[in-house]
Amino acid sequence: MWLRVQVFALRDAGDLAENATAYVSLEPCNHYGRTPPCTEALIKAKVKEVVVGMTDPNPIVASKGIEKLRNAGIDVRVGVEEALCLRLNEAYIHRMLTGKAFATLRTTLSMNGIVINQIGSGADQPGGYYSQLAKEYDGVIISSDMAKATTLPISREAGAKQPLYIIIAQEEGSKLHIPFLDEESASSAIVLADSPVTVEPSGVSVSVLDQMNLESVLQLLADRGLCSVLVDFIDDGAGLVSLLKNFQEDKLVQKVVVELSPVWMVSPGLSDLAFGGSQSFPLKNVEHKEVNRTLLLEGYL
Repeated sequence: MWLRVQVFALRDAGDLAENATAYVSLEPCNHYGRTPPCTEALIKAKVKEVVVGMTDPNPIVASKGIEKLRNAGIDVRVGVEEALCLRLNEAYIHRMLTGKAFATLRTTLSMNGIVINQIGSGADQPGGYYSQLAKEYDGVIISSDMAKATTLPISREAGAKQPLYIIIAQEEGSKLHIPFLDEESASSAIVLADSPVTVEPSGVSVSVLDQMNLESVLQLLADRGLCSVLVDFIDDGAGLVSLLKNFQEDKLVQKVVVELSPVWMVSPGLSDLAFGGSQSFPLKNVEHKEVNRTLLLEGYL
């Protein structure tokens, strides 16, 4: 029997959990947080065996969960499908090891390398790659220009928890109006500004940063409990260029997702992606697939 090792899942399983095998991608916790320790729930449920994909890098846990289960007489296997679990938990691991949120840079390019303000057909619909990204990430970083001009990114996946909108406001002036938010949804966004700004609708949280750079932003987001953020770069996102200036040299972006659209755009000048650092660098573990006439590429730094 397969169980997600969450306190509520075990409660739902009830007596069916007794003598069952629980498969978990991450070592069960042994401390109190939002819920009681998962180890206590597993012991109370009388599971027979726990198969653990990887140990928890959180020093609060650090194999203590495995030890407690074994001391309670539960068989524990560790390291099963570890490579897959490391990738599944990559954002959590990154936050634990660095104290910063895991960042993925996403953009859409034309065939001649111009950043365009659109995504492929069906990408934002259920099952589309953009809809799935919005579901997977805790937050989406966008420029204030994008927040003022377009609808905010959402996931259309069933049961999806919508991401937190992180709006970067640089040289914005004293007021910022976000037309696609109302007071009821204001709590779903925060504004990070380089100077005091009044945001409409009211209720949107505003933080003025002493230093407006990606490292400060990722640190602040991790402190707020976010493990992963999607940096959504479109042609209205010029305000993000300075934020991304040396992301590779500073090791601030971990992953890149590029959608290549089958159009040739007229370019007013050099590439909009002339940032990232002073040296070229290869991407690792690159994967690609064709979706509705667009090519989707992703790789790691």
